[in-house]
Amino acid sequence: TTVVAQGNYPSKTSFAILGGINFQNLNGKDFNGDRLENSLMLGYHGGVNVQIPVAPEFYLQPGLMLSTKGAKDSGLADKLSLSYIEMPINFVYKALLGNGHFMLGFGPYLAYGVGGKAKWESGSGSAEYDVKFKKENSLSSANTLYFRPFDAGGNIFAGYELPGGLFFQFNTQLGMLNINWENDFYPDDKSAIKNTGFGLSAGYRF
Repeated sequence: TTVVAQGNYPSKTSFAILGGINFQNLNGKDFNGDRLENSLMLGYHGGVNVQIPVAPEFYLQPGLMLSTKGAKDSGLADKLSLSYIEMPINFVYKALLGNGHFMLGFGPYLAYGVGGKAKWESGSGSAEYDVKFKKENSLSSANTLYFRPFDAGGNIFAGYELPGGLFFQFNTQLGMLNINWENDFYPDDKSAIKNTGFGLSAGYRF
């Protein structure tokens, strides 16, 4: 029985590369405290993870990713793209399904902003500005937008892994931290901005 169980479920630490697309948005409140009405923006993610067995059918899966987030049609820009280095730490359950494994995972993530772009478009042309991440308060200049660098939240994903190591998964993510810098210059500012979104991933485990 022991030999069969070890043959059906991965019992060794393994590594994976993965990537895919994001459908991201920025939720929260604007300067007046009204709910943000943004549109989803298409982005991408890619990186690696390691899968560590902790019990039969259960695994710890930390990783390191590069992910683009943001929103379209926001009050800050027509297209706002934010790039993060992200570390998800997921707990994964794997169940035999056919010849492969059904996967269900959840856990926290930590992220640090590394750059981005804000783009305005109009009938007369377009303009593109830099996005920078700073810990201290900063007024956005004429050609720069500022955000807090740290982000954190939760992940949930479900997917399927084929016997050869190829896998596919559907991801959802909910940011918990306000990435809008604290505005001491305008004490009545009620802005609160949080990352949220979902995505599709494909990868290979070896």
